[in-house]
Amino acid sequence: MQQYRTLQILQKSPNSRVFHLYLNRPHHRNALSRDFFTEFSAALSSLDQNTDAAVIVLSGTGDHFCSGIDFKALNSITDHPPSFDRARANEKLRREIKVLQDAITAIERCRKPVIACVHGGCIGGGVDIVTACDIRYCTQDAFFSVKEVDLGITADLGTLQRLPGIVGYGNAMELALTGRRFSGQEAKELGLVSRVFASKESLDEGARLVAEEIAAKSPLAVTGTKAVLLRSRDMNLEQGLDYIATWNSAMLVSDDLTEAIKAQIQKRNPTFSKL
Repeated sequence: MQQYRTLQILQKSPNSRVFHLYLNRPHHRNALSRDFFTEFSAALSSLDQNTDAAVIVLSGTGDHFCSGIDFKALNSITDHPPSFDRARANEKLRREIKVLQDAITAIERCRKPVIACVHGGCIGGGVDIVTACDIRYCTQDAFFSVKEVDLGITADLGTLQRLPGIVGYGNAMELALTGRRFSGQEAKELGLVSRVFASKESLDEGARLVAEEIAAKSPLAVTGTKAVLLRSRDMNLEQGLDYIATWNSAMLVSDDLTEAIKAQIQKRNPTFSKL
């Protein structure tokens, strides 16, 4: 398995179809370096293509999930020679931002569901990451902040686009304009996370059980559900219904459907082929 400087991928059990992806810069509170933005896309792509992987659990090593973008990375994308043409410098900066955005959007491009497990701090770029995930859990002592406004910048990696659809427009506006810190319990009340766990250990175990449950389901149905829900964000009801009709006209009649029906009739667990 490929080695990364900022990430770690683990398959904790050889028979499990759940793979664990860790932000792995614990001594830097998992701050997002330039290497991260290259490696994250590559890691998600490799897991997407790995037929043994059905579900991805995303966590952070050390005491925090993610403290946001590394200031060195921020300086590197905004720095340019004094003699550099202003328009060319701005065009280069735009391309740099698009590269960073693309790394976060890789979570949505990945066909496999991604479950975010947040403990400790989830700041700035960390919020960008979790808002792109499919399921979000956290510990009771976790805390969050859309911090960019306090750094004199406008959040540009996806939080302002994704957060309103998760917590509502008014809540997203208040969190983004104040940059205030809010707790795991408030994140649950806002709908940012689905469940709050008492400890890191119970979070890890709870996420593992959910991931294993999803991994046992039809991979065609799971990947299809993720794809259709993501596409439906940008459609009205009629368009969404038309899209799922087209999707299922191609995917509905499958070996997975036959196996699921047989398993229910025979009162046994279904066995699905890998995808």
